[in-house]
Amino acid sequence: MNKLLFFFAAGCVGALVNSVTVWLFGQLGITASLGVSIAPTLTPAWLYPRLVWGGIWGLLFVLPLMQSKLLVKGAILSLFPTAVQLFVVFPFKAHKGIAGMELGLFTPMFVIFFNWVWGVTTALIIKSAK
Repeated sequence: MNKLLFFFAAGCVGALVNSVTVWLFGQLGITASLGVSIAPTLTPAWLYPRLVWGGIWGLLFVLPLMQSKLLVKGAILSLFPTAVQLFVVFPFKAHKGIAGMELGLFTPMFVIFFNWVWGVTTALIIKSAK
């Protein structure tokens, strides 16, 4: 049980870093400069669900694969929330088309990058505790 709680907490920290990165890219105009309409405001209503989902996704780290290459594991596991974002959330919840293409052509690239930030941060938190 302690391991699950730790992975959840690590996923939450990863989600916090991911969220600040998404927000910062929007504030600095990085996403807009590539024609992508992702520029959220940093509010509790936007942040809280992201932290919870980051923690839930963090539970994937319990899977017994690539234990010696935790950063690679984080990068690979980040593809799971990426797939859900691109092929479930954007088309069916946000109504922004498959892969969020209505937000801009480079949307999938940003989603992959932002979720990679989550996966690697989560892996680093886990690695630092070992």
